Amino acid sequence: MAFVKDMLRMWAHSWKRFISIAMITLLGVAVLTGIYAGCRDAFRSTDRFFDAQGLHDVQVLSTAGLSNGDIAALRKVNGVAKVQAERSQEVTFDLDGRKSATMQEIGTNGIDQPYLQEGRMPKKAGEIAVTRKFIRDSGKRIGSRLTVIPESASSDTSDTNGTNGADGTNETSGTDEAPSFPTKLTIVGVVLDPQNLSNPDGYSAMTSFRSTATTDYTFFAPSDVVTGTLYTSATLLVKGAAAESTFDESYENTVKQVTDRIDGTVKTDRQKARRQELLDAGNKKIADARAEADKKFADAQSQIDANRQQFNQQVDQIVSMQAGAAAAGAAANGANAGAAAAAGATTPQLDETTRETMRETIIAASPELTQAKQQLDQAQSQLNEQKASTEHTLKTKENELKTSIPQVRWYVQDRQSLGGFSALKSDLDSIQSLGNAFPIVFLLVAVMMSLTAMARMVEEDRSLIGTYVGLGYGRLAVASRYLLFALLACLIGGGLGLIAGFLGIPAFLLVVLQGMYVMPGLRLEYDWLYGSLGIALFVVGVLAATIYACVQEMRQTPASLLRPKAPRAGSRILLERIRPVWNRIGFLGKVTARNIFRFKSRLIMTVGGVAGCTALIVCGLAINDTVADLGIKQYRDIYQYDLMVVSDDSDASAMRTKVASDGRVTSSLDVRIESGDLTVAGSGDGDSGKAGSSGSESIQLVAVPKKHLSDLGEMVTLQPVSSGILGTSGVGKTGSLKLDDDGVIVAQSAASALGVKAGSKVRLTNGDGVQATAKVSAVNRNLIGSDVYVSETYYAKLFDSKDAKNTKNSKSSEDSEALTWNAMLAKLSGSDTSQTDYAESLEEDSSVMKAVSCAHMADSFKFDLMGAVVALIVALAGGLALVVLFTLANTNVSERVREMATLKVLGFFDREVHHYVNREMMILTVMGVILGLPLGRLVGGMLTMALNMPSLYFEVEVKPLSYVIAAVATMAFALLVQLFVNPVLDRIDPISSLKSVE
Repeated sequence: MAFVKDMLRMWAHSWKRFISIAMITLLGVAVLTGIYAGCRDAFRSTDRFFDAQGLHDVQVLSTAGLSNGDIAALRKVNGVAKVQAERSQEVTFDLDGRKSATMQEIGTNGIDQPYLQEGRMPKKAGEIAVTRKFIRDSGKRIGSRLTVIPESASSDTSDTNGTNGADGTNETSGTDEAPSFPTKLTIVGVVLDPQNLSNPDGYSAMTSFRSTATTDYTFFAPSDVVTGTLYTSATLLVKGAAAESTFDESYENTVKQVTDRIDGTVKTDRQKARRQELLDAGNKKIADARAEADKKFADAQSQIDANRQQFNQQVDQIVSMQAGAAAAGAAANGANAGAAAAAGATTPQLDETTRETMRETIIAASPELTQAKQQLDQAQSQLNEQKASTEHTLKTKENELKTSIPQVRWYVQDRQSLGGFSALKSDLDSIQSLGNAFPIVFLLVAVMMSLTAMARMVEEDRSLIGTYVGLGYGRLAVASRYLLFALLACLIGGGLGLIAGFLGIPAFLLVVLQGMYVMPGLRLEYDWLYGSLGIALFVVGVLAATIYACVQEMRQTPASLLRPKAPRAGSRILLERIRPVWNRIGFLGKVTARNIFRFKSRLIMTVGGVAGCTALIVCGLAINDTVADLGIKQYRDIYQYDLMVVSDDSDASAMRTKVASDGRVTSSLDVRIESGDLTVAGSGDGDSGKAGSSGSESIQLVAVPKKHLSDLGEMVTLQPVSSGILGTSGVGKTGSLKLDDDGVIVAQSAASALGVKAGSKVRLTNGDGVQATAKVSAVNRNLIGSDVYVSETYYAKLFDSKDAKNTKNSKSSEDSEALTWNAMLAKLSGSDTSQTDYAESLEEDSSVMKAVSCAHMADSFKFDLMGAVVALIVALAGGLALVVLFTLANTNVSERVREMATLKVLGFFDREVHHYVNREMMILTVMGVILGLPLGRLVGGMLTMALNMPSLYFEVEVKPLSYVIAAVATMAFALLVQLFVNPVLDRIDPISSLKSVE
């Protein structure tokens, strides 16, 4: 019992050490669990929401629309749980200018169901539900009316699903009809589109010109009011996918098995079948047109024949009359009247030649008959000409049919293709990677500080330990006094850390996240396993340090422990050997120098602890500086052009004419831009179609005309790079990189994510889905987006070769020789504001699909979530620095109580004693800061490279001000600690302290 009471008394006396260990554990556990818990809560709530709304696992799109046969084929794929055929239509309306929207059918099979936020879901014709973004921008509310105009030229189904038939009409496939929606609309509800969780009332995480949205808004209409049998897309749910977290690799593998099956025979067979349907429909149109024309021509011929027969009968009647009259006159001049009577009773018989001669004579003699015959002959001639012309037209249509109907392409996409999903996932993944790295530094500092504190605590009780051991107490029982002390401190600090880690920090992160994304049903959850392991990690570290301190002391005999520890032998420090310097240092300065450098453990612990805290602050600020400069570096330095304009292939010429006529362009470069994929060639074909996987990256393929390859350097800064642990460590000279016909230039952001370097082989997928293996000639400095530059010649070599994985049936041989330059990179005159306004005005033009101003992108690029996390990390690092300095300062004072008492006896005033002690701490702090600044730069470089986000490369940047802030913050914490230490120094009693043995 006395042993326990003494132990409790010892614990109460060491309350400062207890608080220090508890605080360090609290901060470490909070960092370890807090960021993880915040991301985990967001992941789980989003996954629940996706499952509740039936967000599709796979989406199938086709350049020719999807028919019932396609839907039936998808239902037969092994692993598919549900298939929902969807119809949509693009419409325009007036809202402070021309705006576009996608009329989306609300499916009846439970897939991609909008989440109701206000009002009710639409149920009958003319009712729609809109997103909150539309309500905010338009100022409309529930009950407001809206009139829209269908865009026949902008809808996918009207652009690609139909082909011109023989009669010039828009052709689909037999009885298939493009989707059609009501145009007189009434808003009855406000919904959240599960495919886009962006918060329109908050702030955006980042702005990217690769927005997947082709229209400004999305309107949702009930299924039973939509007409048309041709489907825009098919959405699928995969068996077993809902049981997996949508953000885990297991989910991706489950979905990938189904996409691979679809990409196999199903995709190929249905592409051929769909094209054959279009060909059959075209042939049927031609056959119907021929039959209809033949019927019309037959009716016209019958009419002409009837008129000619009537005309011939009339002429034959006149011929008969004239022949009879001639015969009667001849008989009157004959011998007898009987013969005359007989001759008059019968019509004379004329041979055909005589009769035809008489017809011609009669017709020639009669102007009326002559005109009638001419009309009949002219009608027959016109009919014959029409027959020949129609037959020639139909023959031409038959010959042109195969070339006029393009090859059908299927695009099989998973959730990674959804811009809102991939943005949320990349944001959370990046923050979670930081949460996995920073606790390591906290753990190391916690172990160092625990070792310092507990070693001093054990050393103070040296004589007591010897007494207990001499009385027969086991060494384990004696060590348990300190082990239980450290364990209790860790458990209390860890428990508080769990509260902060699973409640405080996640609440802060989720507030930031909800400013960027709408996540219904978000709630905080506790992970027993992860929380317990978090505490256990720090308990093991601190107890290991305590055990080491106990073993160091208790391995001696009780007799040795009962005697005071022999003072360390005097020794010279290195500075003493430098006489010119040493001789000019005052007495107190020499004492300070000896105290700093003779006690190596104190020096290492103090400098190491301060350096670690300073490094954490620098690291956080480095990430903040790196992210803050991304937009400026990319859109001001790397992209030298001011404007990028993209159009459809059919509008490319009109787009260039429009831009040229405005007179704003000072120089330009025509290019072809396609969205595609870049896959590491060695990763296999299975990964080639999956953006965001370990072996694939979504890219923007930029083809440059062969005559203007040198002009690319005028629009884009071409710099070869190589990556190192400190960020971009090898940047070549500007302009030293040239695009040629021997390979492609890959953006650094994609190359870093995939481990690609100059000379690597990669598999490229172009906009038509054609794949080919390409050589990487160089890696270009690029921070935002994943651009791949290819020459026109090398593009043709890649995607028109027989080695391409898919057949090259998306282009005719004539098309493959000359690419359509559907985009323009241009430099503009005028200010940044005028350039931004001009880009916005271009988007209103019907020939322009997208216009991007680099000035606007540079100013609007933000990464608010990363900034919030960096602020959190810096605050926690500052708190750790304060605890570390407090622990070290108190340990320093407790070790030197007798020394401080001696100084007071010698006549030192309190202020002089403060200065004597604090000067050593400040020097050690400065040394730690000097070491921590470059260390923070190193750790920051490693962490930013570890982020590895899609289409982003973090080129580490630490501004001088960040170094100053880190140094000043650490020194300020040191000064703050002095305010707590000085009263302790003042309370030292010289008489009683000199009696103690240190």
